[in-house]
Amino acid sequence: MDITGLVVFLIIGAVAGWLGSTIMKGGGFGLLGNIVVGVVGAVIGGYVFGLLGISAGGLIGSIITATVGAIILLFVVGLIKKA
Repeated sequence: MDITGLVVFLIIGAVAGWLGSTIMKGGGFGLLGNIVVGVVGAVIGGYVFGLLGISAGGLIGSIITATVGAIILLFVVGLIKKA
């Protein structure tokens, strides 16, 4: 992965983390926190979409996949915090 790919990857993670926290009514986690949530969300979203047989390509597809994964991650974390 070259530097451009890494920057795009981090931007997608930041956008997905911010979108996920906004949708889940969170206060946001700052830039670094949003990147972490987005990157972990991308892994979760890719796994879930793979199980469902959904393929999302391109920049928008990557953002959607990572955002859905971030929402799932934040939902599960919220359930754990309530328990």
